[in-house]
Amino acid sequence: MTSTLRKFPRLNTPTLHQLPNGLTIIAEQMPVEAVNLNIWIKIGSAVESDAINGMAHFLEHMIFKGTERLASGEFERLIEERGAVTNAATSQDYTHYYITTAPKDFAELAPLQIDVVSNASIPDDAFERERLVVLEEIRRSEDNPQRRTFRRAMETAFTELPYRRAVLGPESVIAELKPQQMRDFHANWYQPQSITAVAVGNLPVKELIATVAEGFTKANNGQLGAVSGQYTILNPESPFTEIVRQEFRDESLQQARLVMLWRVPGMTQLARTYGLDILAGILGHGRTSRLVRDLREERGLVSSISVSNMSNQLQGTFYISAKCAVENLPVVEDAIAQHIHKLQTQLVTESEIARVRRRVANRFVFGNETPSDRAGLYGYYQSLVGDLEPAFNYLDYIHSQDATDLIQAAKEYLSPNAYGVVVLKP
Repeated sequence: MTSTLRKFPRLNTPTLHQLPNGLTIIAEQMPVEAVNLNIWIKIGSAVESDAINGMAHFLEHMIFKGTERLASGEFERLIEERGAVTNAATSQDYTHYYITTAPKDFAELAPLQIDVVSNASIPDDAFERERLVVLEEIRRSEDNPQRRTFRRAMETAFTELPYRRAVLGPESVIAELKPQQMRDFHANWYQPQSITAVAVGNLPVKELIATVAEGFTKANNGQLGAVSGQYTILNPESPFTEIVRQEFRDESLQQARLVMLWRVPGMTQLARTYGLDILAGILGHGRTSRLVRDLREERGLVSSISVSNMSNQLQGTFYISAKCAVENLPVVEDAIAQHIHKLQTQLVTESEIARVRRRVANRFVFGNETPSDRAGLYGYYQSLVGDLEPAFNYLDYIHSQDATDLIQAAKEYLSPNAYGVVVLKP
């Protein structure tokens, strides 16, 4: 089944094709002398039990260690010989693998990428070697103050949902994982109905789809694939009803860290995220945003402050992070709470909304310039939302939010009297 998504703006004209086994292919010709293949698996650390936390990320490493057809190291050698590039990333909600090639090399190299993702052999000896690499990555992550702060913030933000855990998993779990557990995890979850393959670049759409479809058919030996692992039904957590405070001592820091966060809707309630995106921009994007101007530029209370509305699939966090002197912590937290209160009680000015809209519009255009940008955009939305339309209509949704919508979003989701707060003191 193939459909061209014609209703979208001329900037984006992808074609969506579904194989009988449930695998989705998205393709678009783009007049840039490169082709990007992005393979998105709707599986990340959120599906793991605590007993195998970190498995999805460890598997991402092992994918490159060979298949029956490709010896370990062969894939990278063939990629590098042609001047192509490949990489991968794991999150809570997805894992994706990508390759960028010259158009003339795509038909030869894309099936190799598909083979390693579909048919990872996960040999015992390579598993043991790569375990050491992953353990070192975890230790490096622990040495990073920003990551330590974020991890503690997520543990405060969520008490039940798997978003409370690190994607890398703890050393104690990684040290005990067995190769067969990983083979089972791969067989269970890396199934066609969980995969979106996106090819964007300077080849005809029919050719892109044929190369990818043939690659997966050969990789799966023509089989339709078993039923993939069963998702545990998880529900979003209730908003905070009071201020939940966590304090830590971190001797490696020069300045204190302050994080304030609220539980907000995620990708499953996409329409409810747009107002929060704008509020994040009004508070913390750019030197003229409210918190940056007040706390850094005018009062000099913080050395940096940032705001983001982070949308995981099931539930997001509205996240405000600041660096400041220890003695300024109470006044900074109070000032942020006052700004939140102001969002609930005073309409945002049209000029502020317009500034955020311009930034969003520019970011969308700039984020569509390369084949890998577009392939990433399509894969992300198709995987997490099951629909490409919101990717292209994001600007329209942002433009449709007015001052009344914003005050409503602030009242509904951002309380100045109930939030999570994490403080790290040097």
